[in-house]
Amino acid sequence: MKYPFPVGESDFIQGDEAIARAAILAGCRFYAGYPITPASEIFEAMALYMPLVDGVSIQIEDEIGSLAAVIGASWAGAKAMTATSGPGFSLMMENLGYAIMTETPLVLVDVQRSGPSTGQPTLAAQGDVMQAIWGTHGDHSIIVLTPATVQEAFDMTIRAFNLAEKYRTPVVLLTDGEVGHMRERVNIPDPDEIELVYRKLPRNEDEAKYPFRDWDSDGIPPMPVFGKGYHAYVTGLTHDERGRPKTVEAEIHEKLINRIIGKIEKNKDDIIEYETFGLEDAEVAIVSYGIVARSAIRAVKILRKEGIKAGLLKLNVVWPFDFEMIEDIAEQVGKIYVPEMNLGQVYHLVKEGANGKAEVELIPKIGGEIHTPDDIVRAVR
Repeated sequence: MKYPFPVGESDFIQGDEAIARAAILAGCRFYAGYPITPASEIFEAMALYMPLVDGVSIQIEDEIGSLAAVIGASWAGAKAMTATSGPGFSLMMENLGYAIMTETPLVLVDVQRSGPSTGQPTLAAQGDVMQAIWGTHGDHSIIVLTPATVQEAFDMTIRAFNLAEKYRTPVVLLTDGEVGHMRERVNIPDPDEIELVYRKLPRNEDEAKYPFRDWDSDGIPPMPVFGKGYHAYVTGLTHDERGRPKTVEAEIHEKLINRIIGKIEKNKDDIIEYETFGLEDAEVAIVSYGIVARSAIRAVKILRKEGIKAGLLKLNVVWPFDFEMIEDIAEQVGKIYVPEMNLGQVYHLVKEGANGKAEVELIPKIGGEIHTPDDIVRAVR
């Protein structure tokens, strides 16, 4: 297949552009969205590229309809994606819950900007972490990835599609305005070198009749395609294994929700991804993610030159969260610092994970400015 952009080589591109290209290489052939700063460039790139790869890109009247269209496209068999920023992400929460309840694989990109409300449209933040993890109502689980570079934005977009298809779940790519608008050199592999995952399909009519039955005891039911084979009933109501509403039976609700959560939690080792810098002998730890992790890496180098044994845990996935790993780090170090472009969101997860075995201190920053390495160094000193 001929792609409308260079492949098998590197290119100097913007983060939003990298996400769009990666989505197409991951097999995305349906995009629905609504323009919003600082995610609009994803929409613009998809509008340009999709017709050239026999895909569909459509502007919907708002973000509510955008995610609804993506859900429908996924049930029609397409790999599908939308992108937005904070205000639009808020509007998508109800449909995100519907996608979780109906176990619909899709990718939702949130290019974070400063809030609340319309906030600072052109300035970055990390204020949507809690919303990404817990924003929709009810008990549920989800997968949330956090890139720190344009290359990671590209790579994690492909991984987001693979995880969505593998676990039959929505995946949030939680980036920010700085990574989204930054330009860096990105290695774009040859498509033949990219490992892609596709959803599990029904192997017979019985499996198609029961689109929510755990046939393989792995928590992931085969997903039928609308218009092919046996008809499927899909509802956001509590439902049985055939998809039929069962709204007052506690046992059915408990079984369904525990399976939806369990297929994520039981596969944490496969989903969670992180990097460490200098943690082996660290006496002080920094936990960071996204754009701030770049400053944190530099801060660790400065602190070590000064004789302070600092180490960094860089989170590439903020949910599911490895509380046990944080507790292990807390047992080793005296103090853990969490620099974030918010007033404390991952900080609370780290504090819970530390379990009182180390002091945890937040290094907050809001207003659209990124932490400098010196900001983190001064806090640790």
